[in-house]
Amino acid sequence: MKPDATPGSRAVRIVTVGGGTGLSTVLRGLKDYVARSRAEAVRLPIADLAAVVTVTDDGGSSGRLRREYRILPPGDIRNCMVALSQDETLLGRLFQYRFHAGRGLRGHSFGNLFLAALSHVTGDFPKAVQLSGEVLAIRGRIFPSTAQNVSLEAVMQDGSVVAGETQIARSRKRIRRLRLAPRRVAPLPEVLEAIAQADLILIGPGSLYTSIIPNLLVSGVAEAIEQSGATRVYIANLMTQPGESDGYTVADHVRAIYRHTRRPLFDWVVMNNQPVSPAVARRYRAKGAEAIQADVGELQRMGLRCVFDNLLEEHGVVRHNRERLTRLLLEEFVERRRPR
Repeated sequence: MKPDATPGSRAVRIVTVGGGTGLSTVLRGLKDYVARSRAEAVRLPIADLAAVVTVTDDGGSSGRLRREYRILPPGDIRNCMVALSQDETLLGRLFQYRFHAGRGLRGHSFGNLFLAALSHVTGDFPKAVQLSGEVLAIRGRIFPSTAQNVSLEAVMQDGSVVAGETQIARSRKRIRRLRLAPRRVAPLPEVLEAIAQADLILIGPGSLYTSIIPNLLVSGVAEAIEQSGATRVYIANLMTQPGESDGYTVADHVRAIYRHTRRPLFDWVVMNNQPVSPAVARRYRAKGAEAIQADVGELQRMGLRCVFDNLLEEHGVVRHNRERLTRLLLEEFVERRRPR
């Protein structure tokens, strides 16, 4: 059952930051609570839902289109569009359709090709994203964190430098520092505007070094979040990621973000309190991953407030349960904080 807003109360504006499947999960859960009109704002609690999406992917279909057509990688943005679409059964399936044969087509998704074509027609990738969102009738807005062609570089603990998101994810060395190439990257103005107007900013879940931090390294983004009057929430991952966050606790994730941004960005941390089943834990452990430990005392010493729930879903793989995560976010950070 959807929680109703109190009649006449002000619906909130939410900004989400991330990439990959984590951001899509958050968007897919929140979209049903976004008001599209003043009439809907009486009963639906979200006035605006904006997604800020990382654009450093250089693998798969996105990487090929990026190299061949000099556009921003469309994959994470495509996934967010489908997540916000009101018709996932048809248009969503179409945008996610992946070609399995054909010279030049194999491995590409239709949505990636659509975004690539539209970006060339309009001459502007963010404009292509906006128009694609209109085609899918999405309940929200999607922005690449920057319109510049940017890539990732990681300085490892041994001093070596690994270039490119794909190679960083594959490397089993511990990351000391992440940086963008070029070093100074301008944000999309709409990103800073959305952050300035937000009542609630949600960061995560998602790969720490390849989905979360890259957005925060874009010039002005971390500063805007720090200066925002919004409630700022970090949604913790469920499992560590081999080659990125081996052995990290939740506090280690937060510390890594603070170290890269040099700013205390969060007020709250959302964490799972349901243990992973032994069989699934063994399967993940064989691949070098484990459940992330919620070191609450350390988080509280960092000045953070913590909220827990059973957010776990297992279907061979570990994922956030969309319904329970959405309910927690609405109850803890939307309904209780709306003006009455």
